[in-house]
Amino acid sequence: MPINFFLPTRILMDDGCVRKHAAVFKELGKKALIVTGKHSAKANGSLQDVADTLTAQGIDYTVFDRVETNPSIANVREGAAFAKEHHVDFVIGIGGGSPMDASKAIALLACQDLADEVLFTGPYTQDILPLLLLPTTAGTGSEVTQYSILTNDRAQSKTSIANPLIFPKIAMIDAKYTPNLPLRTTIHTAIDALSHSIEGSLSKRSNALVDLLAEESIRLIATYFEDLIHDRLDARTRADLIYASMLGGMVIAQTGTTAVHAMGYSLTYFHHIDHGRANGLLLPSFLAFLEKQNPEPVHHIVDIMGLKSTAAFRDVINRLLGEKETITNEEFRKFSGIAIKAKNIPGCLTVPTEEDLYQMYVESFS
Repeated sequence: MPINFFLPTRILMDDGCVRKHAAVFKELGKKALIVTGKHSAKANGSLQDVADTLTAQGIDYTVFDRVETNPSIANVREGAAFAKEHHVDFVIGIGGGSPMDASKAIALLACQDLADEVLFTGPYTQDILPLLLLPTTAGTGSEVTQYSILTNDRAQSKTSIANPLIFPKIAMIDAKYTPNLPLRTTIHTAIDALSHSIEGSLSKRSNALVDLLAEESIRLIATYFEDLIHDRLDARTRADLIYASMLGGMVIAQTGTTAVHAMGYSLTYFHHIDHGRANGLLLPSFLAFLEKQNPEPVHHIVDIMGLKSTAAFRDVINRLLGEKETITNEEFRKFSGIAIKAKNIPGCLTVPTEEDLYQMYVESFS
């Protein structure tokens, strides 16, 4: 039973986590850069909790709140310049996937002068600002991964910085910041987490320990399919979803993602479809594709979700996501040509061809 598993992030999950574990901030430095978006961290109280805790600990801080949705290379370079200007010595990222991914790139670029041509490939030195992440959505799992996903206009897609160097030192996880999320956001992020766990479990790089984490994540999220559809979300649901999201992050930290993410990036780049929604639109067709040559692991995942078939899973996803966007077959040809070049395609149990990707796109939107 070969296992290769590495996760250097300290995980702190608790109600009132920021204030209960205030002392850990002192372990990271004396002046923090808080990286976040314009609105949500202020609205849900997470920014205030962190700011108050830093002040109580005698730690200076400054705030960079200009993170874009699906942050660009230029956006994180702006944040890195801000970090240098203010002479910070650690970074706190607060928010969903965009602020957390931006935080990682900012922490890296504040210490290393990397041209666009080598930003995603390296080589890197070991210099990086220490990083603490506080998720306020339940989906990306970025708080426990070594990935920073950025909009890459040169590739007309999203591309990842993927290096153990950018694992956060600390992840603080508290569902108290998620109750006011719009239902649509909650659904899309939950599906993102589900996609992480399914893709990881069906990756060539999976192992027994990864499967344990993935199966628990899938089981938890599937438990709440009907509650998500009917907007019956309570504190327990929110806590379970953010836990499942973290597990999904731990999964892909070991396996990476596969074709669903590679294909979904074009939907986000060209049609501005939310990342989790894009994954959800594609996931049933991906499972149906894998089922042809790998029925046993696919059927096992369907069983974990309490469903009878991949067709039943498609029905659930359709109920969760509602009416689909209109995209032409000509665009799907273009997207397939982009996706086939992605570095996560070879990780699939059955490696799809460009034509396979095209057929999955068409089937997903039929």
